[in-house]
Amino acid sequence: MHRRILLAAGLAAPFARAHAQAAWAPNRPIRFIVPFVAGGSTDVAARIIADRMGETLGQPVIVENRGGSGGNIGGDLVAKAPPDGHTILMGVTGLLSTNKHIYRQMAFDPDRDLAPVSMAYTADMVIVVTNRLNVRTLADFVALAKANPGKFSFGSSGHGASTHTAAELFRQQAGLDMVHVPYRGSGAAVNDLVAGNIEMMLMQIAGAAGSITAGQVTALAATGPRRHPLIPNVPSIAESGYPQAEATSWGCVMAPAGTPAPVVQRLSQSVREAIAHRPVAQRLEGAGVDGAASSPEELAAFIRAEGEKWGRVVRQAGIRVE
Repeated sequence: MHRRILLAAGLAAPFARAHAQAAWAPNRPIRFIVPFVAGGSTDVAARIIADRMGETLGQPVIVENRGGSGGNIGGDLVAKAPPDGHTILMGVTGLLSTNKHIYRQMAFDPDRDLAPVSMAYTADMVIVVTNRLNVRTLADFVALAKANPGKFSFGSSGHGASTHTAAELFRQQAGLDMVHVPYRGSGAAVNDLVAGNIEMMLMQIAGAAGSITAGQVTALAATGPRRHPLIPNVPSIAESGYPQAEATSWGCVMAPAGTPAPVVQRLSQSVREAIAHRPVAQRLEGAGVDGAASSPEELAAFIRAEGEKWGRVVRQAGIRVE
């Protein structure tokens, strides 16, 4: 389910009918937990959406950053919060779809302990390589990597992060023998890529666009469903011959399990209204992500499908975190 489907499905129901059905309203500020440190795309998107949600709900929606353990610390906080609508989570790909396959022990079960509210955004990624390889197409890179089995490495923003699992998906689909090098964030990984210490990595396009435009790295393929407007001359992964390697990171709003249905529906409506608000959509686009909304039921189905997809990738790659 890509962003076009989510937007069409999530915004199809008339807002007036949803308002008529909604009997709940918050009676104090809402805590919006972002399970990562401030400054990243997840944090920025949450703050943009929170501003508009506060206007429509009549109470401030206050973003709190609770990073650590691949998002598990923030997720656990929300999972154990009172299910009354006053604590919500910005869930992401790794936290909701891959961590349960990667971590041997988690303090909570995201499928059991969190309730889907609405999709919030999607963020396409791009395969970039060091200029030192002097390749211009994905086919050229694949041929070179296959000629040097076990000698090339790819970086990521962390063990088990979406940049890691998406790169593993491509590696598996292309049949490449490469070594994973995890970093603490994407900044150090990009520096090593520019220096030629690693050969490849996947990055969110918003974070990679500057390095691509400056000619510091070479972009080979966007991993979303189509070419991305920030890098229109870079072919999609499907155009490059690997449609099964499509990968898009995403964020969504979750609540504690047991939150009453009218509360979930009102929160979901607030997110959908925020995404439909043109100034919000423009601010999200400026932050390098695409607004995307859904019903709680659509989000639940999407998370299940993503969990199955990334579970297969994780098992094949043998990714584990103790």
